[in-house]
Amino acid sequence: MRIILQEPVEHLGNIGELVTVADGYARNYLLPTGRAIVANEGNINYVKHHLRGLEKKRLRLQADGEAMRDRLASLKLEFERKVGEQGKLFGSVTVMDVADKIKECGVEIDRRKIELPEAIKSVGEFKALVKVQFGIVAEVSIVVVGDQEVAVPVEESETEVASSEEGSETVQA
Repeated sequence: MRIILQEPVEHLGNIGELVTVADGYARNYLLPTGRAIVANEGNINYVKHHLRGLEKKRLRLQADGEAMRDRLASLKLEFERKVGEQGKLFGSVTVMDVADKIKECGVEIDRRKIELPEAIKSVGEFKALVKVQFGIVAEVSIVVVGDQEVAVPVEESETEVASSEEGSETVQA
C-alpha cells in the first residue's frame, strides 16, 4: 500500500514522503494513529499544496528533538547500589532504572527508546543511548557508586585490628 507520512517514522521515512508498506502495517498502525494517509490522487495534491506547512512542522519537531538531546546529554545520572566484593553489584542497573531517573530530572522518555550497550553490573561510569526522534540520538552519562554500608565495616575492622594490636603491645610492655 502506498502512503504519505504525516510524522517521522523510524526505519520508514520523514514527513511528506511517499512510501510503500505492507497493507496490514498501514491499516492497523500507521493510518489509525495518524502517522500516515493513503496516497490517492487527492491526498498527493493536498500534500503538494501543504508541503510548506509540513516542512515547518518537520523543522519544529527537529528543533524540539535537538533541544531534548542537548538536555539529555547534559544529565549525569548517579545510581547508588549495594556492592559485593571486587565492585560487583547485587543485581544490575536496568533500562527501567535509567528511565525512572530521567523522569525524576523532568524529562519524559519511553524506556523502549533507551539502549544500554551491556548490562550494568559493576561500579563505574557508563553511557546509554536515548533515541529522541528519527535521526536524533542523545548520549546520557551513568555513574554507579557503591553504597557506604560496605565501606564503613571494612574501615572499622582495620581500626579494630590496629587498636587490638596497640592493646596487646601495652599488655606485653
